[in-house]
Amino acid sequence: MVKAVPEILAVIPARGGSQGIPKKNLRPLAGRPLIAWSIAAAQQSRLVSRILASTDNEEIAAVARAYGAEVPFLRPAELAQNETRDLPVFQHVIDWLEKNEGHVPDIVVQLRPTSPLRPPGLVDEAIQRILSDDSADSVRSVTQPSQTPYKMWTVIECALKPLLSSDLDEPYNAPRQSLPPVYWQTGHIDVFRTRTVREKVSLTGGRILPVMVDSRYALDIDTLMHLRMAGDVVAEGGLDLVVPSDSENSGLEQIRLLVFDFDGVFTDNRVYVDQSGVETVSCSRADGLGVERLLNSGLEAAVLSTEANPVVSARCLKLGLPVQQGVHDKGQALRNLVASRGLALEQVAYVGNDLNDLDCLRIAGLAVAPSDAHPDVRKIADLVLLNAGGHGAVREICDLAIAVHESNKEEYARSTNR
Repeated sequence: MVKAVPEILAVIPARGGSQGIPKKNLRPLAGRPLIAWSIAAAQQSRLVSRILASTDNEEIAAVARAYGAEVPFLRPAELAQNETRDLPVFQHVIDWLEKNEGHVPDIVVQLRPTSPLRPPGLVDEAIQRILSDDSADSVRSVTQPSQTPYKMWTVIECALKPLLSSDLDEPYNAPRQSLPPVYWQTGHIDVFRTRTVREKVSLTGGRILPVMVDSRYALDIDTLMHLRMAGDVVAEGGLDLVVPSDSENSGLEQIRLLVFDFDGVFTDNRVYVDQSGVETVSCSRADGLGVERLLNSGLEAAVLSTEANPVVSARCLKLGLPVQQGVHDKGQALRNLVASRGLALEQVAYVGNDLNDLDCLRIAGLAVAPSDAHPDVRKIADLVLLNAGGHGAVREICDLAIAVHESNKEEYARSTNR
């Protein structure tokens, strides 16, 4: 009997809040958001079946999706607190998949964004370890630390007491080389069986196998100093690292202009008509704030609309967006608009939702669609957003573009100061 190939899910946990560094998971490391490094490690694996990010933050979700991870849900806020442990986060992932997709993975791989420096092959090495031992509940990355707990202390009643009880004669006074070897968990990778989570209510279980990591890779990002140190390690080029490539960014690095359709993008595609024939639509204030932030970041934006409607003019005027209405050849209108800005089509992202947007989507550098776009639009889109038109789609792509734009600026500033 042929043994079934196990389904292996890689999960990148990335909550929006951070005590040490605001928006830590989006901070650039060598020009790429921190979360992208863990996504790249999963993509490099031959054994991972699927890559998923668990986050409560829409901006992080957008960036994760741009770099190739799925974000089929936003994590509940109560599972994204400072004191939230890993276990309930992964219980939520597994339960969500079972409820919404009717199955669960056999094995789950945790790749923390805060341990971005990984050697090629580490993910598959860890997975192979658990696959080769049916009795293993989990695998955890470890390294030899620079300090040993045999020389560590606690303070009890104002006096030092050894942290570890031991049969050794005063190990805290012994040469380090004579003490038992110890290992520190690095956070690079944890691999565990779904049954370990469900039957033992644990991410580790009882039998935990090690996968060794060179201590030169063992840098946990908790402060800005750690982030700068990681950047120096990458810049020096002395380590073989899994590095996110430009292609995972879906073209956003080169985008300078975002062009939006209006109906079905800024609105939910519904129109309200009163007895006098006056039309109104519903727009999201969050989208408006996203546009404001986008323009303040130095990026450009405009609207092309097939419909000629005063409500479109009024909304765009309030947002400070240039708008062309009554456009029947939207492809040519987009070409003209881009030329008038002195840009190339490769520098333009077009956001559209319906069949009359297809020409623009095909010629733009980045084709973007709301989650509820027409199937033919979603089929050719480079990026399908998490949110629907009129319900945060504009805010999502604005936040994503800003995050990539700011990462580029910070990396450029860093490079010029070296």
